Amino acid sequence: MGHIEERYDVLIAGTGAAGLCCALNLPRTARVLLITKDAADRSDSFLAQGGICMLRGEADFAGYFEDTMRAGHYENDEAAVRQMIARSPAMIEELVGYGVRFARDEGGNFRFTREGGHSRPRILFHGDETGKEITSHLLAEARTRENCTICEYTEILDIIAGQDGCCGGVLRDIASGEIFPVYADCTLLATGGVGGLFQNSTNYRHLTGDALGIALRRGIEVEHLDYVQIHPTTLFSSKPGRRFLISESVRGEGAVLLDKDGERFCNELMPRDVVTGDIRAQMQKDGTDHVWLDMRPVGERTLREHFPTIFARCREEGYDPLKVPVPVVPAQHYFMGGVKVDLDGRTSMPRLFAAGETACNGVHGKNRLASNSLLESLIWAERAAKAMAYFDQLKTFPPIDAASYADVAALRAEDAKHIREEAEREATID
Repeated sequence: MGHIEERYDVLIAGTGAAGLCCALNLPRTARVLLITKDAADRSDSFLAQGGICMLRGEADFAGYFEDTMRAGHYENDEAAVRQMIARSPAMIEELVGYGVRFARDEGGNFRFTREGGHSRPRILFHGDETGKEITSHLLAEARTRENCTICEYTEILDIIAGQDGCCGGVLRDIASGEIFPVYADCTLLATGGVGGLFQNSTNYRHLTGDALGIALRRGIEVEHLDYVQIHPTTLFSSKPGRRFLISESVRGEGAVLLDKDGERFCNELMPRDVVTGDIRAQMQKDGTDHVWLDMRPVGERTLREHFPTIFARCREEGYDPLKVPVPVVPAQHYFMGGVKVDLDGRTSMPRLFAAGETACNGVHGKNRLASNSLLESLIWAERAAKAMAYFDQLKTFPPIDAASYADVAALRAEDAKHIREEAEREATID
């Protein structure tokens, strides 16, 4: 662990797209500490394959808005959806400024692909590693900033609450077990989703809803903890561990789903929850533990150029997608609920912000439209950074009782229990 001081202007828990974007949008005079529970490049932002949406001119606004609302079962916050869509071209321009290389045609113009739930192609991509392309450039830029300190293998156990609101966080050096306070004028929770709480998930296993556990303990408002998205197509495997996602873009480029008899059984370009339901129904009908994804209609050139990582992984697992369909099964993928925030990422506690999969701003409703996650994370992180400028310096520095956090395993287990209980309670209300 690098040297961590006791006092910063901003504390950011998480080094995914949200945490990094917030840091990069803060004034260079602000002293910023970014911490991450694992290596800095092991966030789900790095795993995003498909791409990132962008509004394709004013004529596309109504269609993009309707696609997002329909996918979310019209439970979306309309103001949040409008903010995300309107800001998307400027955010893409910002990413290009950091060196992000989106696919382009022979004339140098952006190439767009389409995914399920979209009425037209509006998704920018970099092969099938768009998340890695974006987040690695953000991380590289953050590492150059003298005002930013990045500490890996350091986790947040709690926030420090005082009369000013959130006064920072209780941190733990995972290697040594040392527990200590860090005080900050503003704090951003960007610890990712809840995939580590599920047996089958596309998420990294260390992402266990840590910010949600803190919010529930501290009485910070949360919302829709029962809104968990299942991705329809992950590569079927009997091995334990994280499930390998096969991007929705593959179906957007022509791949089809087949039953045990090799017959197509659904519309592959419907929203994720619909396709997931169709797959599960077909599995039950066939008495199988997976269905088949036939990528041959995509064509060899597109498979090799647009989806090199997916192509290689399928072959590693013994399936040549140019010759045979590959087995796929739904798995937990994304979390639409989270710590409730407003249009600027503010939580119900002063000086505490949240962004990314940790937060719930209402933009996704009950079901996320494909490739809106990176865009949403970046925009709310940027908004949070701007809002933080309005807070003055802390006036109080409440002490912590480090001994009360000594049993971290028990703390995490209790948090997981509370998250599940709250999700079940909300599901009952719905």
